[in-house]
Amino acid sequence: MHTDLWNFALKLYARPGVEAACLQWQALGGDVCLLLCGVWLDARGIAANQHRVKQLKQIADAWQTEVVKPLRALRQSWREDAAKDAQLAGLREQVKGLELAAERILLERLETACKDWTATPEAGMDWINWLAPEGAGAHHDALHKLRAVMLTTQDAEDGV
Repeated sequence: MHTDLWNFALKLYARPGVEAACLQWQALGGDVCLLLCGVWLDARGIAANQHRVKQLKQIADAWQTEVVKPLRALRQSWREDAAKDAQLAGLREQVKGLELAAERILLERLETACKDWTATPEAGMDWINWLAPEGAGAHHDALHKLRAVMLTTQDAEDGV
């Protein structure tokens, strides 16, 4: 069983359809790191509530705004030119590595923030509903896919 959020997120993200659903979530304005944390918490039976969601969002929003989004914007702005310039392509890959490192740090910070939260007997804590970006319809394809994945996260926990 994976005990840390980073390894859980890697296993989950590698599952069929998850990457595409996460990118759709991001396009809707959602935070993929926060989402992966929510799925991880749900798999552990940790109940979502307003206080917990607010705490995690504060951590994620600050790091995303100051670190991840600027790196992502730079990487994306170089996409076209990097296709024609090998040196710029190399720099773009380095920026991509920094972006991934920043996301890993964010996942570590989120894990640290909720390390003392204990499981509760209530089932079906829909972290996706709590974390969904405003304006994302409850029936959006990405949300459906992510909910389906949440129902089968035990496989990811077991390393399947």
